[in-house]
Amino acid sequence: MKHLLSTLCLGLVLSVGMAHAADGDAPKKEPSPAQKAQREKMKSCNAEAKEKALKGDERKDFMKECLSSGKASQNDAPSATQQAKADEKAKTKACQKEARAQSLKGDARKAFISECVAG
Repeated sequence: MKHLLSTLCLGLVLSVGMAHAADGDAPKKEPSPAQKAQREKMKSCNAEAKEKALKGDERKDFMKECLSSGKASQNDAPSATQQAKADEKAKTKACQKEARAQSLKGDARKAFISECVAG
């Protein structure tokens, strides 16, 4: 009885191992032309963002614009919306720095920053 049980267990282990090995030999699916084009566009946009040393939200906005427009040229000037966002971000940072210098907290800080950015 022990011999029969041992043989069955060994057979089960070997069959599972062979089935697992057969799955690993399956060839990988080749990417479609559209997928290849998207990968190339992503590489190009990433390279340009790295060259421009973009970080954080600026990089995210740039990548979104680059990937959606399909443009990845090296000499593109920032668009008007990108420039406006960058200007607003710089102004907000300056206002936050001023609020910090004045030791403003809570609602007073929020109100000050809102006025500062708007004005």
